Amino acid sequence: MTTQLRPGAPAHNHSGHRGPGAVAPHAPSRAGMFARQHRGRLFRTDALTVIAWGSVAAAVALWLADGGATVISSPASAFTAVGIVTGLAGMDLVLLMLLLAARIPVIDRTFGHDRALEFHRRLGKPSLYLLLAHGLLVATGYGMAEGLDPVSESVALWVLVPDMWLAFVSMALFITVVVTSLVAVRRRFPYEFWYAVHLLTYAAVGISLPHQFSVGGLFAEGTWQRWYWLAICITTGAALLYFRVLQPIAATVRHQLTVSRVTSVAPGVVNIEMSGYQLDRLAGHGGRFFTWRFLAPGLWWHPHPFSLSAEPLAPGPGGESKLRITVRNLGEGSGRLMRLRPGTRVAVEGPYGMFGTTARTRDKVVMIGAGVGIAPLRALLESTPFSPGNATILLRGHSETELYLGSEILELCEDRGARLFHLTGPRVRQETNWLPEDAVRAGYTLASYVPDIADSDVYICGPAAWAGNVISAARAAGVGADQIHHERFDW
Repeated sequence: MTTQLRPGAPAHNHSGHRGPGAVAPHAPSRAGMFARQHRGRLFRTDALTVIAWGSVAAAVALWLADGGATVISSPASAFTAVGIVTGLAGMDLVLLMLLLAARIPVIDRTFGHDRALEFHRRLGKPSLYLLLAHGLLVATGYGMAEGLDPVSESVALWVLVPDMWLAFVSMALFITVVVTSLVAVRRRFPYEFWYAVHLLTYAAVGISLPHQFSVGGLFAEGTWQRWYWLAICITTGAALLYFRVLQPIAATVRHQLTVSRVTSVAPGVVNIEMSGYQLDRLAGHGGRFFTWRFLAPGLWWHPHPFSLSAEPLAPGPGGESKLRITVRNLGEGSGRLMRLRPGTRVAVEGPYGMFGTTARTRDKVVMIGAGVGIAPLRALLESTPFSPGNATILLRGHSETELYLGSEILELCEDRGARLFHLTGPRVRQETNWLPEDAVRAGYTLASYVPDIADSDVYICGPAAWAGNVISAARAAGVGADQIHHERFDW
């Protein structure tokens, strides 16, 4: 059924009811469950934050416990002591950065993929500054004790002290990684170049370790510091190896995904259907994204972060099942996917992020999507629990042809009892608005479509600038920050 939202409204309301004999797939109310889930996530957030900053404090406390401050007897030794402390703190932050990027499930499901990487990026500059201060202060302290300037002392350390040259090389690698991670710099290079440079972080950490354990007796045999740093270095390395290497390989072998067909959705937009085994392990993750590598010439080395646009189908007689992603041609990398051949093998990592049911805090849910960002919402609509009447879907496009998967979403809304609005038309000249021009002129806001939005979880997926405007509109409508769910899948 198609009706106007209200007289003169530019959107249409497609409201459906369940057919006779249909059974609602979910219990009527889950507010308590979502509230407990939210409280649990807040507790994990606080606990992980305390552990993270506590690790920095522990590094300094153990140095003091092993008598680090007792050697301060002159300005030179004071410079050296402060330099050691900055080095310990800086190295601890670097290891925290690596753990944030390791895609550890408890971190991913607590902060979300993009927030974890945002924290990772924010720690880059402080850790670099601390490590630079470490080198400068230690060189100054040693130089003062020997009557040399910091530059001459640095040269002497490089030449005369075993393993010290590795520290200088490590510092150069850290500087390279941090500089190329700056937004203004990394956008000048393709993803593959930036990713290759970023791998230098692991090399920088690896070659910095020998001088920590061999120079100056800082981590001498039998000290608590030695055991602490061995433990966190081994833990960090093991987490990276397992979650970034072994687990993706195991998932790829387990599921044996291959491309079954590529079908057109709209000009420049295709569905990529894949078949494989045990895909039920990927079910129920609507909205969360996976990293796909299509193992074809020129494509195997390029990771593609895409969400499912449909939950895996039930296994057939041979045990095979199917799943699907929807891809838009947005550049050379995604453009090559338009021409994928059936039979192409696929490596998979994930799922990642919190753009799914694990982020829910309320019983009511609102999904707002634009462009190819509609695809994750289609899978989320299929899998996330809600009672009939408690979900509202808003799809934004310049025209109906840009409301990708719109007919499928309409069918799901009719089946599950969700309200659906198609918001089509040219964009208003005001860059801060996300609605069509005629809706803005008519005075419509987000609350016009969803009066109870302040008591709902809001999932937003679409172009970055547009999504930012929707987030601002949601906040203005009284939606709390913990109720707004938006994740970037870019690098």
